[in-house]
This record gives sequence, structure tokens and C-alpha cells, in this order.
Amino acid sequence: YFWTTDNGHKARHGLEESGLEYKIRLVNLLNKEQFDPAFLKISPGHKIPALVDSNGPSGALTLFESGAILKYLGEKAENGLYPADPARRAAVDQWLFFGSATFTTLAQQFGFFHLRCPDDVPVAKSHYAALMRDMFATLDKQLAENEFVAGEHSVADIALYADVHIYGPGEIGLADYSNLKRWHDTIEARPAVQKAWGPH
Repeated sequence: YFWTTDNGHKARHGLEESGLEYKIRLVNLLNKEQFDPAFLKISPGHKIPALVDSNGPSGALTLFESGAILKYLGEKAENGLYPADPARRAAVDQWLFFGSATFTTLAQQFGFFHLRCPDDVPVAKSHYAALMRDMFATLDKQLAENEFVAGEHSVADIALYADVHIYGPGEIGLADYSNLKRWHDTIEARPAVQKAWGPH
């Protein structure tokens, strides 16, 4: 269940990288379709993305929250997106949770005050721009010594890519973050990413 938001693109990106077959069902947020009673049974918090897997571990399974969906897809795909080794899993988890809980949450506030807020609120714009630059710097430092955020390509990269892609090249700029730009461009060139961000 998809719409063209950062979190929606994360789930589609994860599905493409997983290699698993899937069908997209659009949930038009502009038309408030996320409040449809049938959708609320799948995603009680009326958020996209959501996932229904008719071949879950114990039968049909429903999932909401992009981070949970990415973790589930990575485990099911068994192709390295979510590693089996416990130490590597811990490394992936910290960046997966950073991307899901911290980075996207703050990026969405940045997007609201800079792009969608009907009022000009300079203090909020300045606050969230500074937070975004700090998070970009954190990622840039991590990527100075790692090809991908947790060493090897994983769901952690998927959790972080959407908001870097949406706000990095234009709003924040990547010129001051050479490692982050290298990572962004590497991810962007992946065939799965080209498809995930293409027509739906």
C-alpha cells in the first residue's frame, strides 16, 4: 500500500531490492484514502506504507511502519539486505532505526516548514535546517570509512536514501558532503532504485 512519500518510496525500494514479487495498491493521501475502514484494519495508525503478505511465516501477515517492513523484507529475501550474522545485524539495526525514527521524522518537519507550511516560520526553518545539516554531516562521516552506512549494502541504506534523495540535491545541497554524495549517487544508479522511483 503505497503513496509517493519518503516512507512509501522506502517500502517500494525495499521490495525491488528484495527480488520478491509484489503488487502496488495506491492509497491516495490527498483524497484521505488512508482513513478507509478497510485500510485501517491493515494500518491502524492510518499511515502508508503498509504490506500484506499472503505467504507470511504463519499464513497471511500485515505490516505497517517502513522500518518494520524493510526488516521483514530483508529477512524474507535472504539476499544480504538484512544479514544473518548477529554482529552485522546490530550494525544494520542502529542505522535502520536512525533512518526510520530520527532522520525521516526530522526530515519531514524540515519539509513541512520549508516547503508546505502556509506560514513563514523562520525560527522553525532555521532549527530544522540545522538539524538536517547535522544529520548529513553524521552520515558523511560514517560514509568516509564505509562504502555503505553499515559496511555492506543493506536495509539501513534504504531507510536513509529517500530523504537524502528528496532533500539532498536541492534543498540542503550535497556539495559539502562528498562521501554522502558518492553514496547517494551509487544508490541512485542501482536498477532497483531506478524502478522504485519510477512510474507506479
